[in-house]
Amino acid sequence: MAITDSISVSTKGRRDVLDITPDLCAIVKKHGIGSGIVVVFVPGSTAALTTIEYEPGLKKDIDVYLDRLFPYGEPYHHHETWHDDNGSSHLQAAMLGPSITIPVVEGKLTLGTWQQVVLIDCDTRPRNRQLVVQMLV
Repeated sequence: MAITDSISVSTKGRRDVLDITPDLCAIVKKHGIGSGIVVVFVPGSTAALTTIEYEPGLKKDIDVYLDRLFPYGEPYHHHETWHDDNGSSHLQAAMLGPSITIPVVEGKLTLGTWQQVVLIDCDTRPRNRQLVVQMLV
């Protein structure tokens, strides 16, 4: 059986990192999921989902190292197609990926002690995002 829910977030863009772990835990509890998997997906092509130790130093490292790989302001071919400025955003998000799957055991997400689920909004501007959360039980 599949149960679908969602998480709404507002971001600042430019590699804003948001911890969505409390939202996911609340959804699992709300639906009484004891055992199964949770899949989270971010529609759009300029944001990504992953897990990290959500702490200020690592949030800065994500910003610094993604900028080294795909810096904002470079002349990406994407800009020529759409006359915008977020070619780097698409590349950053593509590298990280739009979804994550987490097992649920005994009503809890099976995350490590220092592991949180985060949304990284790579776009060049603030965005409102509606994440899709699907639980398979």
